[in-house]
Amino acid sequence: MRRTLSHTGFTLIELLVVMVIIGLLASLVVPRFIRQEEKAKVKTARAQIEMLGTALDTFRLDVGRYPTTQEGLEALRQRPAGVDRWDGPYLKKEVPRDPWGNPYVYRSPGEREPYELLSYGADGVAGGTDDNADIKSWEG
Repeated sequence: MRRTLSHTGFTLIELLVVMVIIGLLASLVVPRFIRQEEKAKVKTARAQIEMLGTALDTFRLDVGRYPTTQEGLEALRQRPAGVDRWDGPYLKKEVPRDPWGNPYVYRSPGEREPYELLSYGADGVAGGTDDNADIKSWEG
């Protein structure tokens, strides 16, 4: 009676082939995942701008005007000097930063309506395209 020993396992070539396949799949999936993250940041910035816009409109209803550029968005949290009918705070939390960590840019309307509220996007600089494009309150 003879017994044959069977060695089971993977060869080095088989392991390398599996590693190459996993690497190829990762190179296809990871960029799409990263792109989804950037899209989510843009959507978050739009939602925050909408929320700040609602708070600015409520401020205007109470005070009779929008905050000046000098008062800025902080007027939504703390009563500006010389404002009598302020009924805030108009935000429950601190004024948020955009998803890229930059402050939102607010300019009071002055003679024109509406106010300007924007994020400069991923690059933090005016202008740009794709993820670096500005996100503006007056553009849907």
